[in-house]
Amino acid sequence: MSTTHSRPGPEGPPPDGDLESRSVTMHDDPRFAELRRRLLRFVVPASLTFLAWYLLYVLMSAYADGVMSTKVVGSANVALFFGLMQFVTTFGIAVLYSRYANRRFDPLADELRDELEGGPTVPGARKGEDS
Repeated sequence: MSTTHSRPGPEGPPPDGDLESRSVTMHDDPRFAELRRRLLRFVVPASLTFLAWYLLYVLMSAYADGVMSTKVVGSANVALFFGLMQFVTTFGIAVLYSRYANRRFDPLADELRDELEGGPTVPGARKGEDS
């Protein structure tokens, strides 16, 4: 009786041991460390910036009533525009992350995933693509 839980895929069983042992080995790969660095290089500054921006909005709403209630256009005040800018900022960060991930993150992640799954090892080659 075997204790291995990996099932063969369409190409047969995974080469070089099961997926779990290769996943553990992948964590020691310098390319994986670079992938994590690339992710953190975007996520940490973007998160801190957005949280500071949100905290400013909350603090201004609580303690700067005079500024936030200043009318800008008709009955729309600074607080309304400040709040709407929170949504704009959220979508802006999502767009920036998507572009960053497509350029700096996804190519290396695809390479590592293909190697982990036993697929193509040629950089830029992906499963299902004809060379």
